[in-house]
Amino acid sequence: MAHGFYDILFTDAVKAEQTRAGSRKSYARFDGKGPHIRTNLGPDERAFIESRTSLYMATVNPEGWPYVQHRGGIAGFCKVVDDRTLALPDYSGNRQYISTGNLAGNDKISLFMMDYARKARLKLIGHAEVISGLDPRLPETHGHTPERGFIIHITGWDWNCPKFIPELYTKSEVQGALSEMGRRIAELEAALAAKS
Repeated sequence: MAHGFYDILFTDAVKAEQTRAGSRKSYARFDGKGPHIRTNLGPDERAFIESRTSLYMATVNPEGWPYVQHRGGIAGFCKVVDDRTLALPDYSGNRQYISTGNLAGNDKISLFMMDYARKARLKLIGHAEVISGLDPRLPETHGHTPERGFIIHITGWDWNCPKFIPELYTKSEVQGALSEMGRRIAELEAALAAKS
C-alpha cells in the first residue's frame, strides 16, 4: 500500500525514468516510510493554504483525461479543517460541472497552490467528496453562497522547488507598495521643505 505523496506518484515507470535521467539515486531516500511521507499538514502548510486567494484543481474523467480548473476567493477560501482535511467551496460558474462529474466516477484530486511573489508552490493529492454548499465545514463565504463544496482528504503533499517560478504580484500587493512609497516620498518632501 502506498503511503504519502512520493510513494503514490513515484510509480515504477516514474522510477525507471528517474534512473534513465540520472536522478533516481537522489529520490530513493523518499521511498517507504520516514520523514518524507508528508501526509499530515504542518503549521507552514496550514498557513500557506489559508493565505491563498487562488489555486488549481485537477480531476480525471473515466477515459483518463485530466481536467484542471482554477478556483479563487478571499484568503482562507480553502479552509484547513484538520491536518489531513481541506474544505473548498464551489460557486456556480459556467455550469459545465466537469470537475463534479469527474469526481462522481473517480474521487482522486490534485491541488496546486502558488505564491508567485514569494516563489513558492505546494502540491497536494487526495480524495474528494462532494458536499452541500450549506455544509458547516465550509469556510465563511462573506455573502456568496456556494452551490456545493468539496471535502478533500489529503493523501500526500509536497513543496515544489522555486526554480522558474515568475515573480508576480497581485494588484493589492502592488497598490500597498505604491501607497507606502507615496507615504515615504511625502515624508521626505516635508523634511526637505522644513530645511529650506
